[in-house]
Amino acid sequence: MSDPSGGSTPPAGGSTSPPGGSTSSHDTPYVAVIGASNATEWELDTAEALGHLLAEAGCVLVCGGLGGVMNAAARGAEAGGGISIGILPHDDRQLASRHLTVAIATGFGEARNAIVARSADAVVAVGGEFGTLSEIALALKMGTPVIGVGTWELGRDDMDRDPIVRVDTPEQALAHLHRLFPTLGG
Repeated sequence: MSDPSGGSTPPAGGSTSPPGGSTSSHDTPYVAVIGASNATEWELDTAEALGHLLAEAGCVLVCGGLGGVMNAAARGAEAGGGISIGILPHDDRQLASRHLTVAIATGFGEARNAIVARSADAVVAVGGEFGTLSEIALALKMGTPVIGVGTWELGRDDMDRDPIVRVDTPEQALAHLHRLFPTLGG
């Protein structure tokens, strides 16, 4: 796809490296961490560790921007010196997690789940409730890889396997992200 200046425009949710291979937030992987706002201690600890690992690896964290898993992942990214973007369901940035680098107020309610899924190059689901399930389904429909840590299991009679890559730890999730994005740091 071409832009008016004659260059190429990266695909939605995708990335391309600029000439010379320099690194910016435009060509580093954007990874969504999704999960419940009413999370368990295990989910919170897992999300925070994952956010920290993603920051150390140079990923941009995308999340729903509120509490629970979203807040924990943003707190981990902040501690790791990373960038985190929260896609909020309401129209007031003041309600966002204080650990976010950027809060985007959409006013779209649960429809913001589609923006979270579309914005990411990969999704990691930590536990989760029905909102998480919707984000998983949207990501898979869009062709975005989904990694699951203690999350939903998907199956249908006509599917030979669950399309979610199963891992047990944040470190295993990062190892799978390294397979997806070989130039990933950390």
